[in-house]
Amino acid sequence: MKMILLADTSQTRRRALSAALSNAGFGVTAVDGLSEAYEALMRARIGHGNLDAVVLGWPEYSEGVAEDVFGLLHGERFEHLPVLVMADSSNANAVNWRMSRPRTALTFWSEYLEAPSAISHLLRPDQSIEPARSAHDQQIRILLVDDSATVRAGYSKLLQKHGYQVETAESVAEGWQKVTANSYDIAIIDYLMPVQNGTALITMIRNNPETQHILTATITGTYSDAVIAESLACGALECLFKSESKELLLARLASLARTINDQKAIDKERRRLQDILSSVGEGVYGVDAEGVIQFVNPAALELLGYSDPSELVGQCAFHAFHYADEDGQPMQRGASYLNSCYANGSQVSAWQTRFWTSSKRGIPVECNIHPLRLDSELSGSVVAFRDISERRALEQELRWQAEHDSLTKLHDRGWFESQLEQECSRVRRTGQISLLLFIDLDRFKYINDTAGHAAGDRLLVEVSQRLKSRLRGSDSLARMGGDEFAVLLSNVGNGDLMTLAEGFRRVLTAMPFTYGGKGYRITLSIGCAKIDQATHSPGEAMAFADIACHMAKRSGRNQCQLYSPETGRRAALDVDLGWSVRLEEALRTDRFVLCYQPIVPLKGMENDKADGRNSKDIWLRQLERNPYEEALFEVLVRLRDGQGELISPHAFLPAAERFGLMQDIDYWVIDHALKALREARESPRPIALTLNISAQTLEKGGLAAYVTAKIVEYDINPAALVLEISESHSIDDIENARRQLGELRALGCRIAVDGFGTGFSTFVHLRQIEADLLKIDGSLSQGLPVDDLNRTIISALASIAGSAGKKTVAECVEDFSMLRTLYECGVDMAQGFFVGVPRLHLPRTLPTFGTTLFEEQPVVTGT
Repeated sequence: MKMILLADTSQTRRRALSAALSNAGFGVTAVDGLSEAYEALMRARIGHGNLDAVVLGWPEYSEGVAEDVFGLLHGERFEHLPVLVMADSSNANAVNWRMSRPRTALTFWSEYLEAPSAISHLLRPDQSIEPARSAHDQQIRILLVDDSATVRAGYSKLLQKHGYQVETAESVAEGWQKVTANSYDIAIIDYLMPVQNGTALITMIRNNPETQHILTATITGTYSDAVIAESLACGALECLFKSESKELLLARLASLARTINDQKAIDKERRRLQDILSSVGEGVYGVDAEGVIQFVNPAALELLGYSDPSELVGQCAFHAFHYADEDGQPMQRGASYLNSCYANGSQVSAWQTRFWTSSKRGIPVECNIHPLRLDSELSGSVVAFRDISERRALEQELRWQAEHDSLTKLHDRGWFESQLEQECSRVRRTGQISLLLFIDLDRFKYINDTAGHAAGDRLLVEVSQRLKSRLRGSDSLARMGGDEFAVLLSNVGNGDLMTLAEGFRRVLTAMPFTYGGKGYRITLSIGCAKIDQATHSPGEAMAFADIACHMAKRSGRNQCQLYSPETGRRAALDVDLGWSVRLEEALRTDRFVLCYQPIVPLKGMENDKADGRNSKDIWLRQLERNPYEEALFEVLVRLRDGQGELISPHAFLPAAERFGLMQDIDYWVIDHALKALREARESPRPIALTLNISAQTLEKGGLAAYVTAKIVEYDINPAALVLEISESHSIDDIENARRQLGELRALGCRIAVDGFGTGFSTFVHLRQIEADLLKIDGSLSQGLPVDDLNRTIISALASIAGSAGKKTVAECVEDFSMLRTLYECGVDMAQGFFVGVPRLHLPRTLPTFGTTLFEEQPVVTGT
């Protein structure tokens, strides 16, 4: 058995190559790197151990021990020991070392399975005089030019015996004819020939671009310094002598063959990399440190509007396509960020800018810049870029969706509140006066109920169009929700403010609303609040306008009211004091009621069909399909009035916020929800609850301590509690909120963000608040499956959430087609009246298959 010494620092590579050599019948001694290889060679040098060949992994960098090992292998004792060098492709140092030593071969790590074959080849007795050949080498083609037929025949036989493919010519003219007609690797040319000496042919080969790749050598019968000097000056790489031994001639020729094979390997690798570069879908170009383009791939040409690389190669990248900023304004070369990256060798990822095509059209791109260094010196940079026009368009659409009402196309409440905040700051700074209008349609519910929801939607669109007709360029208009609108009139002066408000009322009441052949009179109540330097905050201005609007309604509707401190106090007392008393009484007497709406996993819906099953069937069926999923319910709070009817939270929570009662209500809900969990903990399937937490409660502090105390009191698994915060309500002290939510997550509770996708703060929340569940706002589900835009947005949100390791819940599911579309968009869970209506009690048992869990009548009050 032939014994092989294998040395490489990579354990993975050693194991793989050892296995390949062992399977081929070799004995292998594998050592970790060149230090151990040196010791093994020294032992073999003094006769300790049998060593037939060496396999060396080429070191990544030069070190002293490497020189020692290579010195031993060049020394007399190991000069003829077969050595196989394993290297990464196109390692020039490895190639050069192989050429300097007989019985040496080179194989790339990417072809390591060919190593046993290469070792076997090296171990053959005549290896030292054969051309070293890697697995990718091809047979060397030689043209032998000599005027002697005997010489031609003798050397042809010798070379063919040792693996070369040989053709012959008897003169310079015939040699040149064959060189230009065929492909050769080496030309061996007799120096002294009739008519022309061989150096003439060597010169012709060197000067012709089509043949200058051929390696040339002269062969002569006598040793002459003058012949050698002339031959080398003409371009010959070797001078061979007819008088020297066959072994020496073949060894020198083998060195030339190795050079050719190495060059072919390099060319092959270059072609492979070029093919990869050409097939990459992203644009790729390379520049030197001065920013001059060295190469460009087909994708880059297509993106930039060019047809041939020659149109860009050699040009300055700055002048060619990044000479202007995102707005198209020309910039100085020194101000170009890309140019500074080229010059400084900066590595940059995901940097966005705009490139300009050959037709001067700007395309948004995202760039990744990678510096190139040779021997620690900056030689240039490679830039990969992609067209992000579609992504930009989607981002713009998401921003638009985040700030606009999908029905009327007006801005939404969140955007309007930010505009109002800016306006209040401007007014405090300038001393000017602005006017805030709250507009409430008086008969919207009547039209919506009698003519249908389509008529109501049409009315809202028409109202928005009429209001827009009255706006100046500096004014702002938004739909605040339902049938409420708000207008911000900037810099109105200190004149008759009521006249301005009346103008908006008249433009809406001047013409009836027509639908289905019937006309409906439009009336509206407008509340006005003056904004001046005495206005303390945007919230105060909105509260004053809201109170004035209530005053207009209470005074007979279809009129405008301007807020003043005296009338405001009176109206506020009338509207809010009653709710304040009722809420405090409800907290004392436990008149709040909890309802539980199921949230179910969508996994397993792929085989569903719209078969008419009721909502109870759907949520039960989904729980049965996912037996290892928890039963998740959202806790909804209601207020029971004196007649026993349940009142929706929309009616009393605004007043609770104004009177600072939200923390008391939230704590009541937490306490009673955990009680209900304790009563249901014997269920064979775990039950978890999601509870809405107000921004007011988070800002006051103490939430984490309270929840912890209640979890301990009722002995509840913290993982069964999911605390929801709403994206639509701003949290002023985000750090305090993060700290409290972080404490709860550390305890084991989970966090959910409600209303996900309704504000561009969606992406801010992903970074600022470590949430487990993201509840996609119900407004985005409306219109599915026919609304392609909403489908795209929901798919994008689900994808973003998934990449962040979070689950998504879709709200307000109304029918089967909507549910199925949400599943196809990648949403994880869903809730809504179609999935399961809110119920008054949690189940005590959750059987695995098809048992009805709730016997009570459903609560039909809105969610």
